[in-house]
Amino acid sequence: MTATSEPTARPRRPRHPDSDGTPRGSSAGRAERAAQRVTELIESVPPGSRLGTKEELRTLCEVSVGTFNEALRLLQARGLVTVKPGPGGGMFSAEQSPMVRLGNSVLALDARQNDVADAVRIRDALDPLLIEDALWHASPADIAGLRRHITAMEHAVTAADPVAFVHANWRLHAAIASISPNALLSSLYTHLLDLIEGHTLSVLPASEQPLGEYIAHRHALHRDLVDALDRRDRDEALRLISEHNTTLAADEDPAARR
Repeated sequence: MTATSEPTARPRRPRHPDSDGTPRGSSAGRAERAAQRVTELIESVPPGSRLGTKEELRTLCEVSVGTFNEALRLLQARGLVTVKPGPGGGMFSAEQSPMVRLGNSVLALDARQNDVADAVRIRDALDPLLIEDALWHASPADIAGLRRHITAMEHAVTAADPVAFVHANWRLHAAIASISPNALLSSLYTHLLDLIEGHTLSVLPASEQPLGEYIAHRHALHRDLVDALDRRDRDEALRLISEHNTTLAADEDPAARR
């Protein structure tokens, strides 16, 4: 065909999309399939198992270096693999499990999952002490600061962003802890929050209830808690913090409560 002739080439064969709608021939599609192949390998071995070197797994997946690096990024973002350098290093199945619950979601944790579960239990036990201190010691400026965190939680609800909601929630509780004149109590609580946040990989759905509805309910509960602190309503504040820590199904493990 010359440069001036009408294009009469046969039509292109359409590329079949992957399950997520990504064309199979695209780089993103190849990376997703490579990630899926490694995921299948992960599911066949115990947590913490060595999967092989990056080059061995790239060869197994039959993709280019760039495509495999993208697949590795997907796997790490999902908390499925860890990469260890040096002799004996390589890619390992992550020692992680969804241990800490946020209503109908779970916080997927890294290898410190047992530490985090213990931290949540201790944090829940300390909440009433910090509420008592906040009832006595919160200044108008403190209450205004708490309301800013409530607003951040509201924005996360509106944006349907459970990750932002969880982090705004933690910042609210850290601000309540900072009101306490008991430096040891405040420091311990803040350390527990840092441990939980530092080892949380993601927020994942875990039940039939829409996650948006649940975080909206939790936002309202925390808003009411701050209102009770502002009114110095001890009975209501303690009732709300009890509800905060006991609103999960009775058959759930309390050690896994968010």
